[in-house]
This record gives sequence, structure tokens and C-alpha cells, in this order.
Amino acid sequence: MKILLIGAGNMGGAMLEGLADYDVTVVESRSSRREELAGRYPEITLLDHIPSLDGYVVLLAIKPQSLSSLDTEGEAVALISILAGTPLAKLREHIAAKAYIRAMPNIAALKRKSVTSVTGDESFKAEALEILSTIGKAIWLSSEKELDIATGIGGSAPAWMALVAEALADGAVNLGLPRGVSYEYVAALMDGMGALLEEEHPALLKDKVMSPGGTTAAGYAALEEGGVRDSFIKAMEACYRRSLELGK
Repeated sequence: MKILLIGAGNMGGAMLEGLADYDVTVVESRSSRREELAGRYPEITLLDHIPSLDGYVVLLAIKPQSLSSLDTEGEAVALISILAGTPLAKLREHIAAKAYIRAMPNIAALKRKSVTSVTGDESFKAEALEILSTIGKAIWLSSEKELDIATGIGGSAPAWMALVAEALADGAVNLGLPRGVSYEYVAALMDGMGALLEEEHPALLKDKVMSPGGTTAAGYAALEEGGVRDSFIKAMEACYRRSLELGK
């Protein structure tokens, strides 16, 4: 399977980590970025222009606002777009392909631990999931509405989790724990909780840790007082609204 990655910025570049087993051609306009990628991935082909799409599965990783100015020729085997808020109907207007897929990976693709939301034409479902599973866990969704909702929890939430990580570390530093040690704790904490959450409901995990009148209960009460739960719910709503705005 031949893959044409158009755009190798933060997200497109992160996806390259998992695509090593494919025949990959990368289109990147910045010469400095092409030189960087050539040193890191000597086996890939790097271009400064878009070739004919014939015979390629195209991975589109440009900025959404750049779609209208994209100039392409030929018909792709399939188009997999990671453009936030860009509906399938708009993709069909600008790029010719036999099948269309929308996907939303996250930056953990760098470690092949992305959780990637996927939807689109059922005719290319199996192949899309196979490709996107190389960078982590790929979840097929039944509609574009579900994908726009999942953009928050799958695509944007890593930034929010980084905020949580930084806040926890700052709290520990404020009390006297060294910053390096604090970050070490936070990284291990998130990794361990991810494994546990694959097997057990979060409310049950919380109840196992929070004993009556204990330290966890005291901290939990402080979080509720600060409206942390409400803030995350509102963050999801804001992300969804913005995704819809980008699609207009």
C-alpha cells in the first residue's frame, strides 16, 4: 500500500513513527523540515510538491484553512483526512478519491499510543483502521457528529491532561517536592491509570482509592469546590462547538 502524506507538521510528523512499514511519500513545503525528516526517516521519499494522487492512499495533514487552495491531480485510492472540523462533503469538493475517511489522532502518535477517532466510507473501513492502528488505538465511529464530539476527548484532551499534569506537579513543588521528581510521579501516574481504566469503570477506581475521612477524600472535596468536573464538561462542549464552526 502506497501512502502519500501531505503535510508533515506536528501531527503529520508524529504519524510517521507508525508508518515505517509502508511505502511512504511525504509532501512538505518547508525545506528545513524536509532536511530534518530525511535525517530521521531515510527510507521515505520527500517532495516539495504534490504528485498525481493515482495509486496512493492520501493522508491529509495540512491546516483546515489551506484545503481550499490545495491543487491536486489524479484520483486517490482513498483519502484519510485529519483536518479538524472539516466534513466529508467538503473533502469531496476538493480532492478526488474512491473513498473518504475522517480521522482525529492525537500527539501520542509519537509514541504509537494515539487514540484515533475514525469515520467515513465503510468500503475503506478495514484498511483505514489498519493504517491508523500503527500509531495506537483506532476507534471507528458511526457518524461525523460522533467524530466531532470525540475530537475533544481524543484530539484536544492531551493538552488538557498536560495542564492537569503540570498543576499536580506545581502543587507538589509548592509543598517542597523537587520538580523533576514531581514530573516523574505524574508521568508514571498517568501511564498506570490508563492501564487500569481499560479494565474498570472510573467511578469504581475512585471509590477504591477514596476511604472515608482520608487524604484522597479531602483532596477530592477541594477539586469539587473548584469546579474541576464542571470545567472539563464545559471544555468538551466548547471543543465540539469549535469543531462545528471550523466545518462551516
